[in-house]
Amino acid sequence: MKAFAALFARIDQSTRTSVKVAALAGYFREAPMQDRLWTIALFSGRRPKRAVTTRQLREWAADHAGLPLWLLEESYPVVGDLAETIALILPPASGGSDHGLSHWIAYLKDLPNLPEETRKARVLAAWDRLDSTERFLFNKLITGGFRIGISQKLMTRALAEATGQDPSDLAHRLMGDWTPDTVDFETLVLAADPQADASRPYPFYLSYALDRDADTLGRPQDWTAEWKWDGIRGQLIVRNRQHFVWSRGEELMTDRFPELARAVDALPDGTVLDGELLAWENHAPMGFNALQKRIGRKTVPRSLLRDAPVIFMAYDLLEWGGEDQRGLPHATRRDRLRAALADMPDDRNLRLSPCIAFDSWDGLARVRAGARAAHAEGVMLKHRDSPYLDGRRKGDWWKWKLDPRTIDAVMIYAQSGHGRRANLFTDFTFAVWDGDDLMPFAKAYSGLTDAEFREISAWVRRNTQQRFGPVRQVTPHHVFEIAFEGIHESPRHKSGVALRFPRMARWRRDKPASEANTLDDLRRMLAACG
Repeated sequence: MKAFAALFARIDQSTRTSVKVAALAGYFREAPMQDRLWTIALFSGRRPKRAVTTRQLREWAADHAGLPLWLLEESYPVVGDLAETIALILPPASGGSDHGLSHWIAYLKDLPNLPEETRKARVLAAWDRLDSTERFLFNKLITGGFRIGISQKLMTRALAEATGQDPSDLAHRLMGDWTPDTVDFETLVLAADPQADASRPYPFYLSYALDRDADTLGRPQDWTAEWKWDGIRGQLIVRNRQHFVWSRGEELMTDRFPELARAVDALPDGTVLDGELLAWENHAPMGFNALQKRIGRKTVPRSLLRDAPVIFMAYDLLEWGGEDQRGLPHATRRDRLRAALADMPDDRNLRLSPCIAFDSWDGLARVRAGARAAHAEGVMLKHRDSPYLDGRRKGDWWKWKLDPRTIDAVMIYAQSGHGRRANLFTDFTFAVWDGDDLMPFAKAYSGLTDAEFREISAWVRRNTQQRFGPVRQVTPHHVFEIAFEGIHESPRHKSGVALRFPRMARWRRDKPASEANTLDDLRRMLAACG
């Protein structure tokens, strides 16, 4: 654990990418194989399951430190991180340990099957053998909330530097349904011809939002345009006469969308399509809310299959006949995709995302303005010569979304943030007028500058009316413009509506609370969305 803690310290203490990559590359050259493997797993989101509840962890730590539990609870929001809070209050360790990362993960994996008293004894014994940084990381692993400020892309870059492997090839190898319990480091990273997992997806190519005028992109004829669909980005894979559905978040979702099983009959082996999962009815998307009902389900009842039928809207061809197509120009891949789906019956739940014809940027802007009528968020722009790369890149793919919807709302509750913003109020609840009352309808925690967060935090402290644990009720005075991507009916909320991706667009210092929008305004927006 000492080597992993030293790696964490180097990464945490620097904001320079080169320093972080160098630290990781050195670790990947020198650490034991199993520790390297678990480090890759942690940085790619494959965290061990929660071993102990946070309630138990707080109680055990307070007891071991000889402190009242209330003092730990009061310290937690100030520090902003439970794992760090516990590491700070524990008494100095009486021993040490030379065990590596993989040992401590195996140690934790045994805990859930043990009686509570035995679990407590083992956690206390571990704390007594680890220094403060090691304890912090151990606590993160206990709770299953392990996150460090480095992306999977940088981790892959460092691994490539340490092993001499191609970064794109490594990015592909690290995709799929593997864990350190099912593969070793040699097979996953170093083997010249590793046994391919039939279900393994390709790394997704991600776009940036268009941050300039479209006409600065050059000639319109060098670009293709299509709708920016509001669904779940995914890959549909057919290999070994099986089909697999992966989300962009690298989650295998095959069982949640049984409609797509017929792709095995419609597509040849060795096919991988990139596209969007959409709830679809009457030749149009049903809206993200309908699709959301399918996301958290491991099994799908017939009623949900009937009420929220799903299609796969394909817009790129990544593999065909078992051959990687990603290096080909986008226009060529689209032509091959169009040919592959040309004779596809509508009842196959598999469709080609149509291209939008345009001969000028002004003409495309007019089409884009009608995106909501097409149940889309805007348009996607892809250069005809672009290969399919991995990760987020600038230059060849752009998303040109519509401006978000907005509504003016009154802040009525505030809660402290976490991490570096633990001493600021950053999480807010907003309300609109329902007659003479304020009706809460949304929460938001992003959109303001650090200076604005400091200013509103000072105001919250001076204008708190009541406290409910970490939440403060404040005087209804400040109005904020809330931007959001979508609105849908929600019986779970008292307001009857829920917003998609709400955030604070601006602080409306010019507007008194009495002039904020109303619940009827929200209902009219909901009705306009169909």
